[in-house]
Amino acid sequence: MINTDRSKYPKKIDGKPEIDLDSGKYLKIWQGPQHPGVTGNMALELTICGDEVVECKTHVGYLHRGFEKLMEQRKFIQNFPIVCRICVPEPDTNEYLYATAIEELGGIKVPERALWIRTLNLELSRLGSFLMQVGGQAGAFGMGTVTQWSITHRDYILDLFEEMTGGRVYHMYMLPGGVRAPLPEGFEDRVEAVLKKTEKILSDIEKVLLNNAVFKGRAMGLGIITPDMVDKYGVVGPNARAAGLKRDVRIDTPYEKYGELDLKYITGTKSDAYERTLVRFQEMFQSISIIRQIMKKMPEKGPFYVKTPNVLYWKIPAGETYKKAEATRGEYGYYVVTDGSDKPRRVCVRGPSYTHAIALLQDLIVNVDIADVPGLMTSLHTCPPEIER
Repeated sequence: MINTDRSKYPKKIDGKPEIDLDSGKYLKIWQGPQHPGVTGNMALELTICGDEVVECKTHVGYLHRGFEKLMEQRKFIQNFPIVCRICVPEPDTNEYLYATAIEELGGIKVPERALWIRTLNLELSRLGSFLMQVGGQAGAFGMGTVTQWSITHRDYILDLFEEMTGGRVYHMYMLPGGVRAPLPEGFEDRVEAVLKKTEKILSDIEKVLLNNAVFKGRAMGLGIITPDMVDKYGVVGPNARAAGLKRDVRIDTPYEKYGELDLKYITGTKSDAYERTLVRFQEMFQSISIIRQIMKKMPEKGPFYVKTPNVLYWKIPAGETYKKAEATRGEYGYYVVTDGSDKPRRVCVRGPSYTHAIALLQDLIVNVDIADVPGLMTSLHTCPPEIER
């Protein structure tokens, strides 16, 4: 939690800590950059006193970056391989937001069947991303068995994506006008088989991780986000819901077919590392329920795509729009401006990681034991390319 007794820490001059590294009282160390795929593509410059952190600076620039400016130089269709890489564990949210922004500006109406397939795609992506996060959370506290379980079962979801889209990680499946292809024959049965395996492993994860006395002892009270911090720091998603706030774009402003599905806010009472993990764990079960609802309501026939102009010469009328969706990390937004040419005039991506991994982390980490820094970082579920976009 944020330190309230700062008597043993350095005094501040002009708002900055007065740290004399030559005094022998403080030591500066670096954590990262590594590349575990969750938070390791950035580096933390830590100043410690004994075993406790007294100051932190987040450093980025170790990853592919500059997506927004690259997109201004490419035709609309050429940007889909780029947007996927803004968050590798969950590329489909980027695909959807960019596609739906173009559709709104270009006056394109998506067929009913495509809307259902897109919603399925987004929710499968959500489940896979959460599995990756819970594995990273366990690994940050040295519980590698849970990491192996969760990554293995995420791979089963990637098998479904490979069958649905032809790609395991990057899909380029949701394009302006719908989706590239319908669902393959017998896909519903294979989805259900994966969901059953996922439910089983989640029960095991609950026993080994959430009910583990060591994990509870280290995660409870770590990095508490109070309700009054949520708006101040721009906290969204499970990090905010764990603090008791009912905020979910899928419910607040439904998109695609979420307005026709049964889902609810999953909240906590104290947003610490443990409760954030618990909220995400419960949301995985809700995602399984949502996927089953989608498969039951999915139209068996009908168009999955509407014809669009030649994409290499397609010019979108001048305009601007902001589209948002609920990623696993919270509200994710695309602000797109067009000028009537064959390229976007401006694209600005609002990724939750920008505020979570810089302003919020740098304050939460003060007074945290050095051994708990990875666990705190992972509990915020950041995706560094969103910062370096």
